[in-house]
Amino acid sequence: MRALISRSTVRGKAEAPSSKSYTLRGLMCAALANGQSEIERPLYADDTDAGREVLQKIGVGIVEKGGSWMVSGGRLREPDSELYCRDSAGTLRFLTAICSLVPGTCRLTAGASLSRRPILPLVTALRKLGVNCYQEGSKALVTVEGGRLQGGETNLPGDISSQLVSALLFIAPLAEKGIELNLTPPVESKPYIRMTIDCLKQFGIKVGHTPDFINYKVKPQVYKPAKYRAEGDWSSASYLLALGAVAGDVDVTNLSRSSHQADRQIWILLSKMGADIHAGHNSVRVTKSALKAVQVDLSDCIDLLPTVAALAAAATGVSELTGISRARLKESDRVAAVKEGLKRMNISVREEKDTMFITGGAPQGAVIDSRGDHRIAMAFSILGVLAGDTIIEGAGCVGKTYPEFWDVLKSLGGGVALDGQ
Repeated sequence: MRALISRSTVRGKAEAPSSKSYTLRGLMCAALANGQSEIERPLYADDTDAGREVLQKIGVGIVEKGGSWMVSGGRLREPDSELYCRDSAGTLRFLTAICSLVPGTCRLTAGASLSRRPILPLVTALRKLGVNCYQEGSKALVTVEGGRLQGGETNLPGDISSQLVSALLFIAPLAEKGIELNLTPPVESKPYIRMTIDCLKQFGIKVGHTPDFINYKVKPQVYKPAKYRAEGDWSSASYLLALGAVAGDVDVTNLSRSSHQADRQIWILLSKMGADIHAGHNSVRVTKSALKAVQVDLSDCIDLLPTVAALAAAATGVSELTGISRARLKESDRVAAVKEGLKRMNISVREEKDTMFITGGAPQGAVIDSRGDHRIAMAFSILGVLAGDTIIEGAGCVGKTYPEFWDVLKSLGGGVALDGQ
């Protein structure tokens, strides 16, 4: 499917969808709690569908009721087929760890995009905890023989993915000896680890950790069923807020400014770039502004790279985006995808190993290859509305985290026509 975008002015109000990260975390905790939990306002998207399907295959009951998911957990069983995680990295990584608690053998597989993303460090860490697991070839990514988790001490690199850390924190309370986890610095994406610790707390789990988030100690504990509400998603909201800054006036509701979400940083970045921002009780409004270049370290909020790159392309001056190397290992090589897309729109870009320099100007319409990456598709829609005459190839990929995105953009006045639905 292609999105054909014409130059337009956007104006209006939109509600941020629920957070994928919090929805998945809530599901994992509820699955490990003996009894029934309620996930209020969950996100319905490809990634969360993947999480639900895999959990149901290992014995977790999930029923939709009045806009919530009622989750019956605590009784895991061996699946009767492979656990296909689609392209949801959170599902694959979290379930690789959780399957160590399942009595029997679990084989986790994934889509082509996810198959290239790192999982071996987690497998190695689990082995040190007494788990018999191993990484296989391209079809069966990971096999885990679970049932009895001894626990003890293990380690992980801190600069690959916070999801690996979160995966071990989910199972740590249920290990016979608890788990001591040590990370090799630097530790990136700390806000996502805070999100996991916050979620665990709501299900009765305490996580001891050093202030620098390098060392963790989790004693044996019992998950308690809970009523858990998924926050609005700052990651998805970032595209709408950026649209307001370059092309009109957008008010985004369902946002908590006290959130632990890493991409809440978009609020600060827009302010630094000179955007006209007004905050309400649970909303943020951004109006078209003369943006200026910015210097920013994205190592803790790497998913904002495409959004900030689009803003930098519309700003005056040369922006310097650092901490970008991990973006090469996302749904696509986002560094390459951003660079290619901006160059097609006649924006000057210079790339180094961990830094990107973007000279702002007047973006021109172009054909953009989303590379099947939802964040590339949504970020370049921002410049498409500004420049006009833009085509986003593979536009259906937004279903991964924000299936309603194109409809929302239309409702705000964005000139969008979908071809090949």
